[in-house]
Amino acid sequence: MNILFRVDSSSLIGTGHIMRDIVLAKQFKDDNIIFASQELEGNINFRIKESSYQLEILESNKIDEVIELIKRYDIHRIVIDNYSIDYDYEKKLKEETNIEIFVFDDTYEKHYCDILLNHNIYADELKYKTLVPESCELRCGSNYMLLRDEFINIDRTKKNNTRKTFFIAMGGSDPLNLNIEILKVLSSFKNIKVNIVTTQSNQNLEELKSFSIKQDWVNLYINCDFMAELMVNSDYAIMTPSVTSNEVYYMKLPFIAIKVAENQNYMYEYLLKNKHHVLPEFNKDTLIDILKKYFLYECELISFIELAPEEKQMILTWRNDSNIREWMYNKDIIPLESHLSYIESLKDSKDKKYFLVKKNNEYIGVIDFVKINEESAHMGIYANPKSKGVGKILLENISKYAFEELKVQKVFAEVFSENQRAYELYKKFNFKPFDKKIINDKEVICLELKYEDR
Repeated sequence: MNILFRVDSSSLIGTGHIMRDIVLAKQFKDDNIIFASQELEGNINFRIKESSYQLEILESNKIDEVIELIKRYDIHRIVIDNYSIDYDYEKKLKEETNIEIFVFDDTYEKHYCDILLNHNIYADELKYKTLVPESCELRCGSNYMLLRDEFINIDRTKKNNTRKTFFIAMGGSDPLNLNIEILKVLSSFKNIKVNIVTTQSNQNLEELKSFSIKQDWVNLYINCDFMAELMVNSDYAIMTPSVTSNEVYYMKLPFIAIKVAENQNYMYEYLLKNKHHVLPEFNKDTLIDILKKYFLYECELISFIELAPEEKQMILTWRNDSNIREWMYNKDIIPLESHLSYIESLKDSKDKKYFLVKKNNEYIGVIDFVKINEESAHMGIYANPKSKGVGKILLENISKYAFEELKVQKVFAEVFSENQRAYELYKKFNFKPFDKKIINDKEVICLELKYEDR
């Protein structure tokens, strides 16, 4: 089959269209692929050539040029990924060539096509029922997500970072020049590292280079081809609610998404609805507030099997405190010998993870996980009886560890109905009740937190 990809890139359009089209093109291994693009300012047509595909340069967006290419190369299918090509254009193309039309869509527009692909995590097939011909094949949602091989094959083993590492991707062109504004915000935080990605289409590239080179904590990557590696070795992402959101979501990397264009509205609304950190526009003060909370909850998790003798004794003292035992299933005082024996047994367990939590050199509590299967884990928690208001910090670290390190999709917890303070705290973190049971003649509420609700 001869397939023509009609796609553009520029400092204004951005670079995402060409990058995802190259991913799609690789799925047609036995077909002859040709790209047709304009030579717009700030384009990344070189990416097409690097991928060893034939490139035809168009003088304009007029349909006559495309029809001429279709006839010259006996094209069987055209893939259209271009916001400036609409229903009327597609219909005329069909009428004059009878070619199979495959279109990308991100914003629920009307199309005259045979196949429609919206590979974004927010895509809803039902919204297209009146926007495309009845015979159109719809491919919508994360099942059709286009991911480069680097994401699919990435080793998710994370390096031990000595500094908190941020991944920043404000688009290949960054027309609002937000990269520098974000770096200025991050400069107020200590012990961090930033990996920032952009392309040669960035109109503000020279200014960004000049700023970055003066900061030893900033690494600037231009036309980067190892984004997955940067993501897996980062702790947090700041990006636009664009195609990059699909990749960050797939990598389960915590993030803030800042909207910079109207065509990002649907992704923005989806992320907002699912309780992720999103900003309708760049706002320095709001960004600082979100980052302060992120750093507030950041703690050191010390595995029980690495504890010093005095630390093991300390957490047993907490566990045996009457205020802690009140909400335990086993209310007995645990002897030191049994306690140490249990900690020793954890060395041979792959599914049990117990941690002492340390924040700003203060021991604040204990969290634990028992992995049920690859998809879910059960968690437990108790605080240092002398620490006040640390429940939020402990639960935040539970959520981060479970979803980012254990890579589970669900976390289960249990709390006595009488313990209303704890129950309300779980609800604030979007734990949902799904069952009740009786233990020691007391009612216990069973709760779950799903990855998408965190």
